[in-house]
Amino acid sequence: MQLQEKIVEKVLFLIALSSILILALITFFIFEEGIPLILKVGPKAFLLGEKWIPSKGLFGIFPMIVSSFWVTLGALLLGIPLGLACTIFLSELIPPSVGTLFRPAIQLLAAIPSVIYGFWGLIVLVPLIRNYMGGPGLSILAGSLVLGFMILPTIITISEDALKALPPSYKAGALALGATHWQTIWRVLIPAARSGIVASVILGMGRAIGETMAMIMILGNAVKMPTSFLDSARTLTTNIGIEMGYASGGHRQALFATGIVLFFIIMALNTLAIFLSKRRAH
Repeated sequence: MQLQEKIVEKVLFLIALSSILILALITFFIFEEGIPLILKVGPKAFLLGEKWIPSKGLFGIFPMIVSSFWVTLGALLLGIPLGLACTIFLSELIPPSVGTLFRPAIQLLAAIPSVIYGFWGLIVLVPLIRNYMGGPGLSILAGSLVLGFMILPTIITISEDALKALPPSYKAGALALGATHWQTIWRVLIPAARSGIVASVILGMGRAIGETMAMIMILGNAVKMPTSFLDSARTLTTNIGIEMGYASGGHRQALFATGIVLFFIIMALNTLAIFLSKRRAH
């Protein structure tokens, strides 16, 4: 019996090790392809340059970095209040029997392919924005609205887990002191679960920054510095998705270098989320 347990333990260890090895190989490949271009162009020119003309050797990705954060900011402005409202509703206000119907429906949002979100945005949101707000319609606003719905499952699920992990004494104590149900939620439970909620927002932010297909369809893909939410834009991920199919030489290396920038952004966000989750656990 002990021999079987040791064999299973070793097999599971090798499986876990293989996952780490695959990640390390992917990381090595991206860095091997992208670092030479960054060193050739210069980190400052690459990160802060405003012109992306690969045919002329210009590889400035600053407009795409700004566009990525504009789109993500717009998504968070929609996703945070809506996600927090849904979290409170599911964890504190809805009857448990009804909650069993709502939770799978919300989780189903995460299973919908991103191309479906993009198609819906292209058919519904883009014409509405064009007709009622002006501009081309293919814009940061359209991308932000679609991403706002796409990050809802992440924010709602993790925030609800954070609220459920709180000791029951928090709620009982507040009610015993004469607080109303809403005062207990807003002044006791939400602040106590703050680190978990912030972690969910950060993970949602990482999800938004990494989205590609839906953004290709509805952002307009204009390589320029955005000045308003009605402008067309191109993010870091959409730039890779659009141009990798035909890129070669330095152009191809520049796209891998863009992947390195994304790698560090996502790693920073995930590290921050893990730190906040551990802080909540302690």
